[in-house]
Order: sequence, then C-alpha cells, then structure tokens
Amino acid sequence: MAKGMREIKRQIKSTQNTKQITKAMELVAAAKLKRAQNAAEAARPYADKLKEVVGSIAAGTKGVKHPMLQSREVKKTGYLVITSDRGLAGGYNANVLRKVMAEIRERHNSPKEYAIFVVGRKGRDFFRKRNMEIVEEVTGLSDSPTFSDIKAVATSAVKNFENGAYDELYLVYSKFQNAITQVPTVKRLLPMEDMSGASVSNYEYEPSPEGVLEVLLPKYAETLIYSAVLEGKASEFGARMTAMNSATKNATKMISTYTLAYNRARQASITQEISEIVAGANAQS
Repeated sequence: MAKGMREIKRQIKSTQNTKQITKAMELVAAAKLKRAQNAAEAARPYADKLKEVVGSIAAGTKGVKHPMLQSREVKKTGYLVITSDRGLAGGYNANVLRKVMAEIRERHNSPKEYAIFVVGRKGRDFFRKRNMEIVEEVTGLSDSPTFSDIKAVATSAVKNFENGAYDELYLVYSKFQNAITQVPTVKRLLPMEDMSGASVSNYEYEPSPEGVLEVLLPKYAETLIYSAVLEGKASEFGARMTAMNSATKNATKMISTYTLAYNRARQASITQEISEIVAGANAQS
C-alpha cells in the first residue's frame, strides 16, 4: 500500500510540474499572439493600397500584357506552403498540411504536375518524409519575421511563375480569425485576379504605366506572401495558446483524480493499521 501511495505522489508531482510548464507556455503564446496579430493587421493596409495602385494601372492601360495577369493552360502548379518551425500548437500544422495534400491528390496524378515551396521546419520535414521534392525552403523564422526573412522564397516562387516553370501559384496557409479559430486556406496568388473592373486614378507614371506595372506586380505578389506568413504566425500562436490552455486544464483534472486516489489509499491504509492494532489488542486480552 505504501508503495502505491508513493507512486501516486510521484504522479501528482510530475503532473504539477507539467501544469506549470503548459501554463507558462500559454502565457508566452498569448503575449506573442498580440504582437503577431498587430503585425498582421498592420500589413493589410499596405497590401490593399498596393492592390489599388496595381489595379488602377492595369485597368487604365489598354492592351497591357504581363505574365502575372494572364491565364494560360495549366500544365504544372506551384504551391507555397506556410507552416511553423515548432510543434505544441494543436492541429495548426496538421490542418495546413492536410489541406495541401488533399488539394494535390484531387488535382494531380503525378509529381511532375506540381512544385512545392515551403516555409517552416514542420512542412519541410513532412514533405521530405514523403519524398516530395521541395524547390526552395525557409526555416528558422523569428517570432516577428521581416520581409527580408522570406524574400528569397517569395522572389523564387514569383520568378518561377514568370519564367513559365508552372502556370499557377497557390498560397496554402492558416488564416487568422481569432485565438480559437484559424482557417486552413488555399488561395490562388498567380495569375492575379482580373483587375479590369478596378477604379482608374488620374495619375502620371514615369517612365510609363507599363514600366511601373513591371516593377509593382512582383512586389505586390511578394507582399501577399509576406502577409500570409504574418497571418500564419498569428495563427500559430493562437493555436499554441489554445492547446496549452487545454493541456493545463487536463493537468488540473488529472491532479484532482490522483489526489482523490491518494486520499482513498491513505484512508484505506489508516483503516488497515487501526484494524491491526485492535486485533493485536484483542489477542493479548
């Protein structure tokens, strides 16, 4: 009985230590979530304004032709998948990877029909284990990534589309709604949506509207990729905060269960000792 009680006490102590860790991780994730959410929201006005300018030029320039605006026969598709470097974030990574794999299985019959770019160690390891070729990867991002951190993979993804390496480019990431809800999203980035209906602003462009468009279109696409990375970071911290909150609650329930079992074992031990004392006294009388 004493051995059983010692084991239960060890389980209680171990679970209490785990609870302290998960609670601390929850608080850290909550603090990082606020910063990541602010960064994601701050990036949206820039992307919206850039879209407005690009749309205005494209709509106001007759006969403009650019690879990023023109649809073509789809022979190969590019996917830029955004995941995290670390786990302990609930279903955050699994949901994104499940989404892209479902898309690949539905749309393609051969690995030659798609190309993969990946942000995050979890995504990279996932595709490597399945022997799926990765064109370019970025890992080791900070909790507050800058555009320069993902510029290489963003530029490569856009350039490969312009050069005809594939005919579509999709972003696969987790769209942040709130700390509890993150939505795995597949969004077509290239070719860009039809902008012929955009409002036309009366601006003068140097050297020419076509020249400005040539510079702005790749920057706009790269900005959308960066915005998706920021959305992914906010989603990661939201998912981690929720997962650690659930883990803390589960630890609390386990501690209550172990404590109840310990008290019952202790009560049984005391009762047994009293019975032995009474039996010994009766035997001597």
